[in-house]
Amino acid sequence: MRHNRRPLFWAAALLAVFGAVASRPARANDAASDHEYAPLQAATLNYKDWTYPALDGGAINLRAWAKDKKLALVVYFAPWCGNWRYEAETLARLHAKYRAAGLGVIAVNEYGASAEAKAFFGADGPPYPVVIESEDRSRVGETPHAMYRRMTGDFRSYGSPYNVFIEAAAMTEAGEVLAERVTVANGELIEAEAEAFIREKLGLPPAGEQPEEAAGGDRP
Repeated sequence: MRHNRRPLFWAAALLAVFGAVASRPARANDAASDHEYAPLQAATLNYKDWTYPALDGGAINLRAWAKDKKLALVVYFAPWCGNWRYEAETLARLHAKYRAAGLGVIAVNEYGASAEAKAFFGADGPPYPVVIESEDRSRVGETPHAMYRRMTGDFRSYGSPYNVFIEAAAMTEAGEVLAERVTVANGELIEAEAEAFIREKLGLPPAGEQPEEAAGGDRP
């Protein structure tokens, strides 16, 4: 008597498929694995002052812009970068909440045309100043941004976003170097960590110890 082997064949095939699915590596869309979060770290960069063209015309000098800020955040970004799109939402929240308390945010466009940056921010424009350091992807290894991030251990292909916090007390009044010591994040800010750092440097108590409006955010 002949046995029908077809059911056994299909059972084995299904087991193989399920086994492959169960053992595959997590993809970018699984959980939050498509983010590139990076912790804050102190760094000695000898970060130089600069003057760059502004996205909306004219030019901005970093030292002059930062002189009335308690804490400045320089964030380098590529307008086409998915990780920058994530961080832009975080920065908008932090900027709106702490700008009145002394936080300044300025963004530096890298490796994308100014038209791309304008399109990213939309008709309302950016909520903070944006300047242009480079627009050409082929310059990815040649910019000051590339030099700084490699010095702090960031070896991603484009290094977007890359965050540099500069405290007012660390800023020089003149000269090529704006600040020797800075705090950086080699990737997306971890929002809770960044907020705790910002509050500390602005002289605010930890979140939850007083009403949020005391942080200097917009009031109704």
